[in-house]
Amino acid sequence: MEGLFFYSLASILLLVSFVKSRSKTKIGLKKAWKAFENILPQLLVVLLIVGLMLSVLNAALISKLVGKDSGIIGILLAAVFGSITMIPPFVAFPTAAALLTSGAGYAQIAVFVSTLMMVGVVTLPLEIKYFGAKTAISRNVLAFLFSFVVAGIIGLVVY
Repeated sequence: MEGLFFYSLASILLLVSFVKSRSKTKIGLKKAWKAFENILPQLLVVLLIVGLMLSVLNAALISKLVGKDSGIIGILLAAVFGSITMIPPFVAFPTAAALLTSGAGYAQIAVFVSTLMMVGVVTLPLEIKYFGAKTAISRNVLAFLFSFVVAGIIGLVVY
């Protein structure tokens, strides 16, 4: 229902813009199309990753590995996987939502997304090059530890 409202509102506002200034509206639509073309490959990757993950990992396996009953092992597994994975946020959040729907626990997903956003094992050599080893490693270790704090808070709030 909300989707219908927002699509209708956007259509009405687009029509108002078109009536007010056709040339500016056409320029805006062209820019929007270019932005869509730029994000389309990444959007397709989201669909591919989520689709493959859900086809390979069934709900029972997801629940066993990172479900709410997996405890600290599931949280550690999610933290390690999040730390070594390098995907953008707009891929991470739909993936997290799909995992939750398939039986993953909230604390496990919280640590996964937190480490995914804050810990960069893949980018560590680049960080060391620009910030120095001590700073880069300290930042990653602190971010990793903070992810467990986030998971603990989410675990307390949700369960």
